[in-house]
Amino acid sequence: MRIAFKEWSVVVDALGRGEQILILRKGGISEGRGGFRMEHDRFFLFPTGFHQQRESVLPTAQQRFDSTAASGPDEGIVRISFCAEVAASECLDDLGAAERLRGQHIWRDEVIAQRFDWGRSKSIFAVALRVLRLPLVVELPMQSSYGGCKSWVELATDLDVTDAEPVLTDEIFQGKLDRFHAALGQAQS
Repeated sequence: MRIAFKEWSVVVDALGRGEQILILRKGGISEGRGGFRMEHDRFFLFPTGFHQQRESVLPTAQQRFDSTAASGPDEGIVRISFCAEVAASECLDDLGAAERLRGQHIWRDEVIAQRFDWGRSKSIFAVALRVLRLPLVVELPMQSSYGGCKSWVELATDLDVTDAEPVLTDEIFQGKLDRFHAALGQAQS
């Protein structure tokens, strides 16, 4: 597997610790007029500091922000620790629906509202992920093709996910997924 999804390092940390299973995405400038699409069902989580802002996350997450920034890899290195599988994906065209996900992620309310309102379409994608920890952290040299304001990147090399383990037990994950569906008014599985 080579496909990776770029997300703020502090969010990848929260996903990897099982604190949240949710990403909220509008899309990057490089994704053009069509905006963001959930192009892949399985991918690596690519932690980035691009556009990451400490004040955009909740105060409890700001402490993790500080520690992840201090313990990050050397400049020019990307550290891949997790892969993910999409469990549910929904394009939300009502800000109220996104607001009902409060408590399931570390972003501040005003950041979600700004992302929702950005661009021509007033919407945001809510994606629930089953996150798996790789048996070994992989450090890759940063390449120019990984840069920029885009969600998806193709890694220069295949990485093995054979022995990756879920960060949450099935029961805990299902509870979080049920909460995600309930917040969006969907039937729970």
